[in-house]
Amino acid sequence: MKGSVIALGHIKGREVAALLRDGVLQDLALEAEGLAPGCLLRGTVGRPVKGMGGVFVDLPDGERGFLKQPKGLAPGQSILVQVAGTAEPGKATPLTLRLLFKSRYAIVTPGSPGLNVSRAIRDTETRAELEALAATGMAGAGDDIGLILRSACDAADIDEITDDIVEMRALAEAVLADVSGAPELLVDAPGPHELAWRDWGDVDEVDTSDEALDHSGALDQIEALAQPLVLLEGGASMVIEATRALIAVDVNTGNDTSPAAGLKASLAAARDLPRQLRLRGLGGIVVVDLAPCPKRDRHVVEQALGKAFRADPGEVNLAGWTPLGNFELTRKRDRVPLAAWLSA
Repeated sequence: MKGSVIALGHIKGREVAALLRDGVLQDLALEAEGLAPGCLLRGTVGRPVKGMGGVFVDLPDGERGFLKQPKGLAPGQSILVQVAGTAEPGKATPLTLRLLFKSRYAIVTPGSPGLNVSRAIRDTETRAELEALAATGMAGAGDDIGLILRSACDAADIDEITDDIVEMRALAEAVLADVSGAPELLVDAPGPHELAWRDWGDVDEVDTSDEALDHSGALDQIEALAQPLVLLEGGASMVIEATRALIAVDVNTGNDTSPAAGLKASLAAARDLPRQLRLRGLGGIVVVDLAPCPKRDRHVVEQALGKAFRADPGEVNLAGWTPLGNFELTRKRDRVPLAAWLSA
């Protein structure tokens, strides 16, 4: 299958959206239970947690969130927060005070003033037109609220962009004015089908048929992700296993025992690792035991990892090599772990 396809369907009665390019699964959105990343809520500040640099926040329905490094907050105070990631089992939901009101074309950013156009839009005339549109749409909004026009604006109708700006600005202003009161869910996170339309941009085809996941090949690839083994080019492989403390990745050369096999396997793993972590919904500390290769070649592997993760939408920090020769990185937990979702 050539080109880009979004397949919308259901697994076990729950919404799933899959993005494929040339038949290869690139991204996955799963329907989550409870407070999903992106939810906007009113919460009540609880007690500070010494040694953890944050405070607990009381949320609707008895849920509890955790806010890192807050400033100027007092216990009992009502605040607006957004769910920043998925909660680990037995832990509080991660929250942020940085609110984003996001649509297909626009992102309204309270607390981050300025009018910006996506750098992916390079045509000078188009940028100038969008900058003028942003200025008009946000006129009178105040000095502490900003707007980002997304890359999807490049091929969009002006009226559609205008409507999006108006809608997101109105929603932001309504939520910001609703800070007082008991904990409450103010804006729910988008479901997988809505998120695919909002964030995955223009594609060659959107398949909404009853067998969309099966016809596109997404279903088989999703089922394969339930296994730790990943086959790589050249007969190499890697095994990705999640523990309570970290994600362990072991890279193997396979039957190739040539001197260059270790570097080839490590480069193949580096290129595919961001996609594998993204699709499996894995985050936290990641320790990669790369295939054996000379120390002089480590910079080549590190460059490949850096390039691969720059294209990944997740927040990643490449920590570097450990004394034992492993490579460490952290990736934000920004989605439901696939293995837990499939077993639910």
